[in-house]
Amino acid sequence: MNTKEHLAIEFFNTKKQHILMITNHGLHQWDVLPGLPDTGGQNVFVNQLAQAYSNLGFKITIVNRGGFKHPTNHEIRRGISYKDENQRIMWLDDGKSEFVRKEDMDDQLPLLSRYLHEQLEAEKTHVDLIISHYWDGAKLGILYNQKLSSPVKHIWIPHSLGMLKKRNVSSEQWKNLRIDERIANEKAIIKEIDYAAATSAIIRKSLIEDYHYPGSPIYLYPSINPERYHPRILHPKHFIWDFIAEHSSLTSADVRSRTIITEISRTDTTKRKDILIQAFARMHEIFHETMLVITIDKTQGPLASELLDLIKSLGINDSVAVLGSVWNELPDIYAATDIYCTPSIMEGFGMTPQEAAATSIPVISSNLVPFVVEYLLGTKVINIPYDDEKTKTIQLGSGAIVVEADDIMGFTYALEKLVANANLREKMGKNAYEITIPFFTWDNMVQVFLDAIKVNYSKPKK
Repeated sequence: MNTKEHLAIEFFNTKKQHILMITNHGLHQWDVLPGLPDTGGQNVFVNQLAQAYSNLGFKITIVNRGGFKHPTNHEIRRGISYKDENQRIMWLDDGKSEFVRKEDMDDQLPLLSRYLHEQLEAEKTHVDLIISHYWDGAKLGILYNQKLSSPVKHIWIPHSLGMLKKRNVSSEQWKNLRIDERIANEKAIIKEIDYAAATSAIIRKSLIEDYHYPGSPIYLYPSINPERYHPRILHPKHFIWDFIAEHSSLTSADVRSRTIITEISRTDTTKRKDILIQAFARMHEIFHETMLVITIDKTQGPLASELLDLIKSLGINDSVAVLGSVWNELPDIYAATDIYCTPSIMEGFGMTPQEAAATSIPVISSNLVPFVVEYLLGTKVINIPYDDEKTKTIQLGSGAIVVEADDIMGFTYALEKLVANANLREKMGKNAYEITIPFFTWDNMVQVFLDAIKVNYSKPKK
């Protein structure tokens, strides 16, 4: 008997409560590759949430659309992949052999729900709870639930909302992003679910004010696995110095000597990597012993080319390390980092700055990253003017500096302030860690969440 067969037998034989975890779009797998199309923080969130439920005695089936080739290994995504006897991924094949972006997923959902129902019926697998992610996952969960003789409790975690995105992107992008169709779907979803869970105060406010959610949305913040992300001191011969050097023109010794600014995210216009690149270039003119470590997926066509051309045109090639997928190396990249910076304008919460904070790294972000604004900034905030007229300011807080979105000069000034002051970096990094840990840990967050949705479970012994 092979390992897969053994895990399948264990999964089916156990009497544990079964959670159907639906993250429909993107390319979900156990080793998430952030930067692939429609693949990023939500996928990491789902895997970590599933592990937290497993720790509490549940078994979990994660559902993701398959039937098309993976862009890196070119394997067709079909069947089931077991992580252990309590967790598995089920890839649904709707007969369409190409990737479908999340904005265009609506047409695929009826067939996906049919195949999901057929597969679980064939297995004779009972579902006790549905937790869906994003609007397409919620709609798939609703369609599946309608096929059951006794529908089960369904909790929707939107991660972001169409109304928020509509306010944060230009009207020229609305049609391509199918914003109005998404909003209509989200308003319909609200009427069909049992609970909505918000991953930030901004999403919670939007659910109430924009979508007229009845009652009070539950909080379920993205959280940290402290065994993966924690403060650490890297040995001079640690592999990560060579890893970063290999993606730059610097030697390993050069990398260790630099003040490192890092940004990790998928290659998308909403991440505003161009803002960071320009701000870094301006700062670098004054502080030469700095380097930028940034992820750019070179398969992402025009945008990747534009970003790489921008780095070249600004003359900073020698001080930039361009990385691709870094899931395995990520904790050590944070540990090598001195400042984490995200100019993103569209975050459901802000998982990468949270991971950096759990590693005791200070953060610079736009004013549109909820975790930073709502938590890392803290309550004692100093507004620091940086222009001659003293009309433009950055916000200096406990564990972070916040800059108005798309303000290149503001990000430049924030970078200069932290690069110039190692003591301030250390103090803010310590504060960032204490704000994040232990409150934002999965075990803590999931127990609070299960109590809120009135699901019985056995609390682990301390």
